[in-house]
Amino acid sequence: MKQLIMAFSGPSNSGKTTLITKIANDFMEQNLKVLIIKHDPADKAQFDFNGKDSFKFFQSGAEVIVLSPTRTTFFSHQERNILEALKLVPDFDICLVEGLKSLDLPRISVFCKDIDESYFPFSNAIASYDKISYPNLIWLDLNNIKEICRYILENAKKI
Repeated sequence: MKQLIMAFSGPSNSGKTTLITKIANDFMEQNLKVLIIKHDPADKAQFDFNGKDSFKFFQSGAEVIVLSPTRTTFFSHQERNILEALKLVPDFDICLVEGLKSLDLPRISVFCKDIDESYFPFSNAIASYDKISYPNLIWLDLNNIKEICRYILENAKKI
């Protein structure tokens, strides 16, 4: 299997993280290796916090890698594009990208509540609870994770 990549967009609190987590769990149950990349345009994400050693190391300006028995965490001061980020974790089957709506990737826009049509021009599919009929967009039922996973396997970009 070639490596696959699929992106997800939607307004804040639209259900993107919940959906991506469910998809990742389903793929991992199929023994596929999943990589998730989250775009954080507002610099809100925190992996460590003030007072911890790794945070102090990062504040020094150094690139920091934390090796633990169950994970490896990489903190960097350098912005990376998606291709550079993919090189950091070369061993995956499927990459799920949250955000980066300007990136030219197959994309599912997620709406667990209100539908925001401003996402339609850069979407290939819409995932929602209510069925949507819109030209050139495929509707995916948020209640059917297996169907969404099947869509991803058939439509994700091969890299």
